[in-house]
Amino acid sequence: MPIPGHPAGTGHLLDFASAFGPGTGEATLRKYFGTDGIRGRANGVITPELALKVGQAAGLVFQRGDHRHRVVIGKDTRLSGYMIETALVAGFTSVGMDVLLLGPVPTPAVAMLTRSMRADIGVMISASHNPYEDNGIKLFGPDGFKLNDAIEREIEALIDAELNRRLSASGDLGRAKRIESVHARYVEFAKRTLPRQVTLDGLRVVVDCANGAAYRVAPETLWELGAEVIAIGTEPDGFNINRDVGSTAPSALVEKVRERRADIGIALDGDADRVLIVDEKGHVVDGDQLMAAVARSWKEDERLTQPGIVATVMSNLGLERFLGGIGLGLARTAVGDRYVLEHMREHGYNLGGEQSGHIIMSDYTTTGDGLVAALQLLGVVQRQGRPVSEVCHCFEPLPQILKNVRYRSGEPLRQDSVVTAIEQARERLGAGGRLVIRPSGTEPVIRVMAEGDDRGLVAEVVDEVVDAVARAAA
Repeated sequence: MPIPGHPAGTGHLLDFASAFGPGTGEATLRKYFGTDGIRGRANGVITPELALKVGQAAGLVFQRGDHRHRVVIGKDTRLSGYMIETALVAGFTSVGMDVLLLGPVPTPAVAMLTRSMRADIGVMISASHNPYEDNGIKLFGPDGFKLNDAIEREIEALIDAELNRRLSASGDLGRAKRIESVHARYVEFAKRTLPRQVTLDGLRVVVDCANGAAYRVAPETLWELGAEVIAIGTEPDGFNINRDVGSTAPSALVEKVRERRADIGIALDGDADRVLIVDEKGHVVDGDQLMAAVARSWKEDERLTQPGIVATVMSNLGLERFLGGIGLGLARTAVGDRYVLEHMREHGYNLGGEQSGHIIMSDYTTTGDGLVAALQLLGVVQRQGRPVSEVCHCFEPLPQILKNVRYRSGEPLRQDSVVTAIEQARERLGAGGRLVIRPSGTEPVIRVMAEGDDRGLVAEVVDEVVDAVARAAA
């Protein structure tokens, strides 16, 4: 069925160019910004000098009007967060912006507090699900939304510019202070996303906070809503964020759910903007199944603002078929929650996300929020009175294989041998399969994904394309 922003008659097959999507290819060519802010090795790519310049550049871009400008800065639990935070403070205050330091809080809390505290810009210091050696800088506008490509390009130009003459006079420098109440404010915000009559009484919940930004707020929120909470990944030491815990390493959560006979397991990532679920049987539920469960419930409750949801080219074809079976469409975007959100805003959707667990519910948030998404699913579970394994098993995923090819330089996807291999792969998969080839927006890697009903064929197709790309990249 035709749905807003999704051309009628679009088949299941996507070529590699369509996987880039609006802005994605652009982002990979930019000097600093990728698909989710600026990210890289701490003291390698993300240096104090760069953070200082980002603070100055972003501060200048968002100085609009004569009011006293302010920025809120949050971070996750990485050791390098102290260094980057201090450098950002120096940058922002040097151009006359006051700084409100939030300490370790989830990325969605920064987005929410940027609006709530009437800040001109919000900053999250995090590399999300990456290991502790990496870090990053994510920026939010005064509306709480991530910046668009045009504003990021404007900031990039200023990072490389000579700014000494644009610094504030001595009497106009900014001030910095720490805000102590932010955790309580976010906990109350998250709780209010559930109707008052819905509680988590009687549920045994294991929550894995990845030793990251939600290590305090997630267990507290769940407990205040009535759940019996078993928390893991809540002892950050600066080095152990995402290490064998969290949404990218759910085996610890699976084991704990089985050990404690819990009703559900919730795995957040390092900055808590994504979530994976583990059902009472110890089975992992990805973002596709979570979106399917919520979409079905919201459709029944007439809460969907459009007859469908938004996901990326990486979401399983099984999700698309399931949604079609209940009268809903699936609009696909380039990979990256920012592109999902852009499409949602442009076409009026209120539910979207990624297979990886970035779930955006725009009735409540301006970015992916792992805790809020988990709460909405728990609300569905409580209202339906059925176990998580039944609520969240909406469809059988089609065989989907993803492999990465690392390259050093150049554009291997433009070489004739690779183009030929991709065209042959498309023909072999036919109209019932999908092939997605895309460069990563955060590292020099080309991702090759295929799916279809025949796992053997899918595996062969992926291997053939990977071999062609690897030879071209050698």
